[in-house]
Parts: sequence; structure tokens; C-alpha cells
Amino acid sequence: MEIIDNQYCLSGGVRALDLVERYGCPIYVYDTAVIEQKYKQFMNAFEGVNLKLNYACKALSNVNILRFIKKLGAGLDAVSIQEVMLGLHAGFAPDEILYTPNGVSIEEMAEAIRLGVKVNVDNISTLEQFGHHFPNYPVCIRINPHIMAGGNSKISVGHIDSKFGISVHQLPLVQRIVEATGVHVEGIHMHTGSDILDAEVFLLGAEVLFGAAMAFPDLDYVDFGSGFKVPYKPNDISTDIEDLGKRIGERFHTFCKEYGKELTLKFEPGKYLVSESGYFLVKTNVVKQTMSTVFAHVDSGLNHLIRPMFYDSYHEIFNVSKPEGKSRIYTVVGYICETDTFGVNRKISEIQEGDILAFKNAGAYCYSMSSNYNSRFRPAEVMIYEGQDYLIREQEDFQDLLRHQVEVDGLLDDKVGQLGTEQPNLLGEKIEQKRKAER
Repeated sequence: MEIIDNQYCLSGGVRALDLVERYGCPIYVYDTAVIEQKYKQFMNAFEGVNLKLNYACKALSNVNILRFIKKLGAGLDAVSIQEVMLGLHAGFAPDEILYTPNGVSIEEMAEAIRLGVKVNVDNISTLEQFGHHFPNYPVCIRINPHIMAGGNSKISVGHIDSKFGISVHQLPLVQRIVEATGVHVEGIHMHTGSDILDAEVFLLGAEVLFGAAMAFPDLDYVDFGSGFKVPYKPNDISTDIEDLGKRIGERFHTFCKEYGKELTLKFEPGKYLVSESGYFLVKTNVVKQTMSTVFAHVDSGLNHLIRPMFYDSYHEIFNVSKPEGKSRIYTVVGYICETDTFGVNRKISEIQEGDILAFKNAGAYCYSMSSNYNSRFRPAEVMIYEGQDYLIREQEDFQDLLRHQVEVDGLLDDKVGQLGTEQPNLLGEKIEQKRKAER
């Protein structure tokens, strides 16, 4: 966001406070201009390389975002059969989707094959079953390079004790299974972790991946996964994509000559593409001062944005209602029945009850990790595209909480059940009437 005429605005001059007025609060907002800029930056960094980006849709899986990213030219990285189905619904062709699950049943793998998508196998047991049941279906193999990397232990997935991938030291066993079953290996894949800053980590992984690739003579692609560091704080450091593209690109060209065939180089950016595009807008309910702390209580919590509590992640917070206000120190917390602290001792323009706050870097692993904890509704999502705002997910209501619950006849009092249904709707009507009056 940038300040225009003393208002925080997204691309095309769309004012953040207008979005809150139009769609309510809390609300997630995604600016597609930022996604496009990040996509082009990555593609340009690997100039001269046969490059394909598969968007890791677990980061943000709204079908409108998927369709936009497809329009840019990306494929899709899916980690569940449900994400595969979302990708197909969004218009991706089956061969544009790489299905990379972890520890799923052979029945789910079979469903992916029925749908015709590319399949990535990450354990010996599944590879054996795959070769037995589907020997003629091409497969990618995910190796574990035994590289400890990533910004947090929970997102480091390529180390020796990780549950992900087949150990690079088990390649002789993989080769024996491939020879015995006749399975066709079309790709080889690795992913070491997230928030990786140094290109040296990728170069170290490249040597492992390229070495493993030489064991399979009929590859079409090698896939480096993702893990790029994005900036979270002012003047924060991030992965130098241009340097990465130059160094990995040069090494890839050399490898292709050694391999004797031009292959496709793949990456699976998720956070890199969408993190900085997203903002989470919340309203301040209460400003409370204790002996040592000033709390700003907002109308959200770990049910909507769990990353600060789950990963100790940092999201910059600013007061949308007061772009030029005097700064004070606040601890921003939520309304959940346990500690859900978004930020401690943050310098933010003076906050009053009713002010709208914004969280940066809310595009990746934010809405997609939300829940109905405390029976709270999940918020709306809005997409900014070519200077226009579009509602791409409605805020949930009380009926959404009941939608898949089965009420057993005779165990509930009909009158109580009726009141339980009506009360939130009446409250919603009162809130809407108040909003209309304020306008």
C-alpha cells in the first residue's frame, strides 16, 4: 500500500478504508499487480533457461487467484487431491499440475492418476506400490538431500530426520525398484525448506539433485521446489532472485550438457508470489492499558491469522485510519479465549477504538490456515485486479457453522434450536442497519 491524498491505497488507487466500508471487517485483500510483478521478476532472472514455475497453491488457494496465476503462465503444485481438484476447476490442464503429497494412501494416488495429473512420489513404499499398480504411468521422485535449511525448524523439510522425500542415500534401492517394475521416471524433485536466503543453499542442493538425476536416463525435468525468503520488516533482507537465477542458470546449462539432453528447470514458489500481495484488515475493538502495556484488541485472532503464534512470524502492522498519526507503542492482540498476540511493543500511529489496522505479508499461509476456532466466522477475501476490487469469498455466517453438522431428531428441543438459528441472524440485521445509518 501507499499513501495517496492521506489515504492508504492499493494499486489503481483503490482505498483500503473504502474496502472495509464495502465488505466489512476483518477482511483479506490481495493485489494482483504485486503477484504479476513477482512472477515476471522470477522469470526474467532465469533468462535463457527452459523454466517453468508451478505455483504452490497451499499458500493461497482461492480459485480466482489460481486463475490469475494460470493466466500469467504458471503451472500448479498441489499437495492434496483436493488441491488437484481446485486446480482443475480453476482451468489448469492435468499435465500442468504436479501432485506432491506426503504419506497419503495408494487410493489417493490412484485418484490423482485417474485425473491425469503429474505425480511426485516421496517414499519407497509408495514407489513400490506405484510401480506394481501403475507401471506405465510416468512419475517424479522426490529425494531428501539431507540439507538443513529454512527460517524455522517447522519449515525445514530437507534434513536427515525429515518425513519428506526419499533419502539420497537410498537411490540404489530406488533404481532397483524402477528396474524391477519398469516404472518411467520423468522427473526428479527436492525441497529443502522455506525462508532460504542464501543462493549457496540452492547450489549445494543442485549438486545433490543433479547427481541423483544422472541415475535416470529419461528425465524431462528437474524440480528445485521453493523456499525463497521474502521481506517481512522494513529494510528486511530477502532472497536475491537475480543472483540465484544467474548462478543456478549457469550450473543448469552445464548439467544439461553433461546429461546429454535439454531439460526443463522447475521451481514451486508459493510465498514468493503471493505473500507481499496480501493485507489483512481488522478493526480495533478495545484499547486497554495495564501497568506496563497498552493493548490494542482487534476483531480477529489466531483463528484468522495463526502464523505469528505458530511460527513466531513477524507481520508489520500499521494504522490505516491514521496514515500520518503520531506513533505510540502497542501490543496487538486478538479476541480468542487464549493468548493470540500478533505483535509485541510495535510502533504504530496512535490507535483509537474503531480504527482499522492492516497486517502486511498476509497473502501466503494466512487465510489458507484459518479456522472456525471459538466458532468464529472466517473472513471475506477481496482481489484487486486492474484497479478494481472484486469480492472473491464471502464472509461466513451462522449457517456455515451448521452446514455439515447433523442434528439428531429427538435429542434437541425444537424451540431452543430455532432460537439458536435466529439470534445471529437478528444480530446481523442490527449490525447491517447500523452500518447503513452510519453511511
